[in-house]
Amino acid sequence: MRIALGIEYAGWRYAGFQRQSTAVTVQGELERALSVIAAQDISLVCAGRTDAGVNATGQVVHFDTEHDRPDRAWVLGTNTKLPDDIAVTWACHVDDSFHARFSARARRYRYILLNSLYRPGIMQQGVSHYHGEYDAQAMQEAAQILRGEHDFASFCGADDESRSTCRCVHFIEVKRHGPYLVFDIAANAFLNHMVRNIVGSLLLVGSGQRDAAWLRDVFAACDRNLAGPTAYPNGLYLVDVTYPAGFNLPRRNYLGPLWLD
Repeated sequence: MRIALGIEYAGWRYAGFQRQSTAVTVQGELERALSVIAAQDISLVCAGRTDAGVNATGQVVHFDTEHDRPDRAWVLGTNTKLPDDIAVTWACHVDDSFHARFSARARRYRYILLNSLYRPGIMQQGVSHYHGEYDAQAMQEAAQILRGEHDFASFCGADDESRSTCRCVHFIEVKRHGPYLVFDIAANAFLNHMVRNIVGSLLLVGSGQRDAAWLRDVFAACDRNLAGPTAYPNGLYLVDVTYPAGFNLPRRNYLGPLWLD
């Protein structure tokens, strides 16, 4: 039988989501815990392999098991075996046609930046920190250049293994909430470092060092060397994964810390 899980984690202590033989990862911790509860070795498939230091409130995984448990038992039992910074938020029995990665129709990321002269204390690992002045409206207007289906090679990490760099961005928004700048972006899928590279380029526009015309030219060039620097990983959250309604997966109305909507 196949089980889908919703997962939340703080990523700053982990070398990314994907299992590694020489580092502690979110997948490794989840598989260890689930293997105890399932009484068999468990191998997970996830909706999106987040990078080192990146967080999630809406990650989705699935696994196959020979041993049935009530949904509640998968949640409560697994959480007793997990570190405090990883949690299962829901469980759902699904049919074998469900695939956490290939059944997904969209992913949504949120990047939260503290725009302040002084660094944070309590939220040090939960937000990125940039001082200086940034124009949220200028970034919002420039960001609309990226909407739709395009080649995002200019914002693709060097170690990305995708066959194609074409993606479809459904929406992208930049808003200011007091000292916080919040970047929301949803797409059918993302390239490695794509969100952080987009944010890094938009910050050049927001600071006045570049303008929207520059961003348009960089986008069209399909050359990563022309775009802005990669933004810090802390502050980035995978907040939602969308699936066809027929799978009847639970939904959470929680898109990240501070509830900045």
